[in-house]
Amino acid sequence: MTIDLRSDTVTKPSKGMLEAMFNAAVGDDVFGEDPTVIKLEKKIAKLFNKESALFCPSGTMTNQIAIKVQTQPGDELLCDATSHIYNYEGGGISFNSGVQAKLLCGKGGQISSQQILENINQNFDWLAHTSLVCVENTANRAGGSYYSLAQMQELSKTCNQNKLKLHLDGARIFNAIVEIPSLKKISKLKFNDQNNNTYNSQFELIAQEIGGCFNSISVCLSKGLGAPIGSLLLGNAEFINKARRVRKVFGGGMRQAGYLAAAGIYALDNNIKRLNEDHKRAKYLSNLITELSYVDSVLPVNTNIIIFNLNKKMKPDGFIQKLAKNNIKAVSFGKNAVRFVTHLDFTDDMLGKVEKSLKNIF
Repeated sequence: MTIDLRSDTVTKPSKGMLEAMFNAAVGDDVFGEDPTVIKLEKKIAKLFNKESALFCPSGTMTNQIAIKVQTQPGDELLCDATSHIYNYEGGGISFNSGVQAKLLCGKGGQISSQQILENINQNFDWLAHTSLVCVENTANRAGGSYYSLAQMQELSKTCNQNKLKLHLDGARIFNAIVEIPSLKKISKLKFNDQNNNTYNSQFELIAQEIGGCFNSISVCLSKGLGAPIGSLLLGNAEFINKARRVRKVFGGGMRQAGYLAAAGIYALDNNIKRLNEDHKRAKYLSNLITELSYVDSVLPVNTNIIIFNLNKKMKPDGFIQKLAKNNIKAVSFGKNAVRFVTHLDFTDDMLGKVEKSLKNIF
């Protein structure tokens, strides 16, 4: 048995998900005729109270489309220095959109409204036009830290007041949502979306509130939710119409994509509530790793990502090789850092085996 802690992208479709995929009704999505894709797009748009959504092959594509649609060549966007759009999307900000990134040193992967205000360029010919702010929730390189609802609302207020667009890289947004504290002020209220549908659940209310903070949102299905492929881009109808054209230019138009969309629908219906299990296992691992003699420090664990720094007794490559001998996979995440990510294919039995292996490396 191989235990894979490299990422939450390594999951395989469950039996129920495979059955949903095999039974999906499909059509040509480029012609707008795939009923399952349409169902998925409407479902996610409704959840976040957005007018429309667009199904794409990857989160990198949804992020890059959002940047392309909401900027002009020569513009500047603001983002945290550790953000995925800057570090892990192949230089797409400049390559695809002709935009430069101004990197902000946030706290735990999170930038503040004050930092935004301090970094908006003045309206001079020789300065790039600041047009977009991008935030990541949860923040991968910060160990899965997340913005609270109040923080997101404050960012939204600041961007609106300064005529900036605000994009959310929500690759793991559902991991954040299940950890956000209860909304005592609105948990007993009914909330009507744009289609006059009524929501009562705490989870849906939080998603609705988050939707109202951003001009565009990218949501990944193939990480914590366990789908094999796919991300969705959310926004108003005009934005998504433009995004659909850019998706085609980027090579993201898919045909009978309903088989993949069916996996996404299944994931949304079945795999959100169980994310707490991943978080509990991650926190257990974090507490264990903190006590190991060859570990120097561990970043605070809020969701399903554990990033820890090894001391001089152990080098990352050697550590990973030792784990591999026990059929455990992990990745180096910097000079002395290693990352573990828990997910729906990582069980309590596997957790016990990892614990034994970590304790017996020396």
